[in-house]
Amino acid sequence: MLEAALNLMRKKGPEGLTFAALSAACGLSPSTLVQRFETKSRLIQAALLQAWDRLDRLTAELAAATPKTPAGAVALLVGLSGDYGGIESYADDLLILREDLRDPILRARGAAWRDVLSAALEERFTRVPAASAGIGLMMAAQWQGALLWWSFDPRMPVTDFVKQSLERFITAFAAGRETHSS
Repeated sequence: MLEAALNLMRKKGPEGLTFAALSAACGLSPSTLVQRFETKSRLIQAALLQAWDRLDRLTAELAAATPKTPAGAVALLVGLSGDYGGIESYADDLLILREDLRDPILRARGAAWRDVLSAALEERFTRVPAASAGIGLMMAAQWQGALLWWSFDPRMPVTDFVKQSLERFITAFAAGRETHSS
C-alpha cells in the first residue's frame, strides 16, 4: 500500500496522492485508508518513511559490499545513483524531496542518513595518509551536486556521470593533499 502511494506521488506528484487514488491503486477502501492514516500528510509521511527505510538498507548493503578504499567510496555512491533512473524519474523524486523538507520527522531521517552515508564514505579514506576529516560529507556533497548537474544535461547515464565526477573529486583531493604536504 505504501509502495503504491509512493508510485502515485512519482506519477502525479504529492498533490495527486489522494485516498481515492490510493484506494484504486491498492484495492483498499478510501474509508479504511482514512481510518489508518487520518490525513493526507500522515499518508505521505508513512510512504516516505518507508522510502527512507529502503534507502537505509541499500546504503548499508552497499557499504558492506564495497571496499574501504577511495574507489569503494565511488562505487558506493554510483550504486546509490543507479536507483534514480532517467531524468524524468529524477525530476519526479526532486518534487517528492520537497515533502521530506517540509516535514520535521522526514528532515530528521534525511539528516540521520547524511551522517551514516558520510561515515561510510569517511571509512573508505582511513588508509589514505593525512586524509582530511570531513571527506565523507564533502564527497557526499560532491555526489549530490553531480546528480544535479547531470540533470541539466542528461546525455549520458547518471551512473557514468557520477563516476566521472567523483573520480575527478578524488584526484583533486589527492592533489590538494600533496600540495599541502610539500
